Amino acid sequence: MDNEKIVGNNFKAGFVSIIGKPNVGKSTLINRYIGEKVSIVSSKPQTTRDRILVILTEENYQIIFIDTPGIHNPKHKLGERMVKEAERGMENSDVVVVLLDATTGIAEEDNMILKAVSRLNTKKILTINKIDTVNKKDELLSIVDRSKAICEFDEYIPISALTGENTDVLLECIVNMLPESPPYYPVDQLTDKTERFHVAEIIREKILLNTRDEIPHSIAVVIEDFNDEESPDRVNIRAVIYVERESQKKIIIGKQGSMLKKIGTEARLDIEKFLGRHVYLELWVKVYEKWRKNDYALRLFGYK
Repeated sequence: MDNEKIVGNNFKAGFVSIIGKPNVGKSTLINRYIGEKVSIVSSKPQTTRDRILVILTEENYQIIFIDTPGIHNPKHKLGERMVKEAERGMENSDVVVVLLDATTGIAEEDNMILKAVSRLNTKKILTINKIDTVNKKDELLSIVDRSKAICEFDEYIPISALTGENTDVLLECIVNMLPESPPYYPVDQLTDKTERFHVAEIIREKILLNTRDEIPHSIAVVIEDFNDEESPDRVNIRAVIYVERESQKKIIIGKQGSMLKKIGTEARLDIEKFLGRHVYLELWVKVYEKWRKNDYALRLFGYK
């Protein structure tokens, strides 16, 4: 399917920003629509750090989802940068989808998001996620009523990104709101990020899933070498995992290197699936104190 063939009468295309507090299910929802794991997912808040464009192209539409970092009260320069990325995603969208968590109701961060969205002159959808975990559906009506007091939306849709409930209704609603336009990207393109970026994200995901709570926000992964010159069927990758304290380095390495080996094995399997090639993965762990508060380090690690 090429761009010339796909463009016809009534074709729609546009940018759709998915906004919400950390760990509300933004990446889970987008991955469900794409049918592939493009954004990393974990139970840890602030898993997504970068604004990622994820592209869904069908016969009569192309949606460019903007998977944004969770909006929160930042405590360091990295956090400030993440919030700015989320705000930038909202401002450049044809449709804004706000995700609220059915299990927590409207928290302080949700209030901040609703107020910010109320100032936007664009189509807006309020989506209450995780309804599969709520027994009393009238609790959802209370969330809608409280939201309306802050911001009026064009549509209100309860969903479960995890089970898929009502996600088809949400998708149809998004498509209906898109402007008529030819596709912005080639029809076989899934994301605007490079292979190196996604490899680093896969490694970071495995660290998030395997380590303690003190580790997640302190890690950065830098791909130092990505080489397939020896064989087109094999990629040699060397990555450095940066942490802020020596104690964190010991946790990631583990007893006799056991944790690092586990992280490397799980990451390599997912990277091979993503790249469609054999992978030799070499991981190193280094300490860079207070890197999240350091402008130079943020640039070095690709966050500025």
